[in-house]
Amino acid sequence: MDAYDGGSNARHGLDGPAAPGVPAESGGSVPAVGPAEPHPPAEPDPPAEPDPFAGPRTGIAALSLRYQIGVALALAVVAVGVCVHLGMTFLHVAPPNTVTREHGTAVDDWIYPEFEQNWKLFAPNPLQQNISIQVRAEVRDGEGGTLTTGWYDLSAEDGRAIDGNLLPSHTQQNELRRAWDFFLATHDSEDRPVGLRGSLSESYLRRIVVLRLDRDDAVRATTGGAGVIERVQVRSRTSNVPPPRWSREKVSTTPVYRELPWWPVPQDEAGGGVR
Repeated sequence: MDAYDGGSNARHGLDGPAAPGVPAESGGSVPAVGPAEPHPPAEPDPPAEPDPFAGPRTGIAALSLRYQIGVALALAVVAVGVCVHLGMTFLHVAPPNTVTREHGTAVDDWIYPEFEQNWKLFAPNPLQQNISIQVRAEVRDGEGGTLTTGWYDLSAEDGRAIDGNLLPSHTQQNELRRAWDFFLATHDSEDRPVGLRGSLSESYLRRIVVLRLDRDDAVRATTGGAGVIERVQVRSRTSNVPPPRWSREKVSTTPVYRELPWWPVPQDEAGGGVR
């Protein structure tokens, strides 16, 4: 029988399918295909991380563009003002230089009186003197006579109030000292005022000493009863601080006094300061 005969024993060609259950001849064998292995289930995608910027906007970012521009302009104005103030303060406390010589008036107008500074950027040697401010008054008693009080050491009174006080007041520490420094800075060596600030410093110092005399009850202590302060006189007592024992420096410890002229006291101040 040839290959073209039918029947169960007929031989198939190389490309024909093999009969079921009959092994394929060598050289043309087809590998047996087993059942497909199941694929593992796909892993689920990890959850997406929350966006930190996805929440509602707050602060300036929550404003509309128009208001954001307004806030930016306001901040710019404040920044410029702060820079100008710091610059003026620096020029005020810095040593004399070309800028302060040319624009010293503008710097003083900016600083005084609200931003006055009593320190310098490059400070000189610390003070080596003790300065006491003292005052006396002429008092008119109830019979029309005039009496003069003794000298009241106002600086010593402040010192006793500060000594042992853990929280001394700003007034006790600085009021009298600053008033005296203000007077010296606005008067010449002959105690004549220089400019309008000179007259202002006189009024300021006079009001302080009259108020302190009233607080010390100087009128009653002098007259023994009622009376009115008519004039006051202020003086300073300056003495050098003795050097330490190990120092070879020699200084005089004799006090030096500077007496100011008598100042008349206005009637509205005579009772102890401005009412």
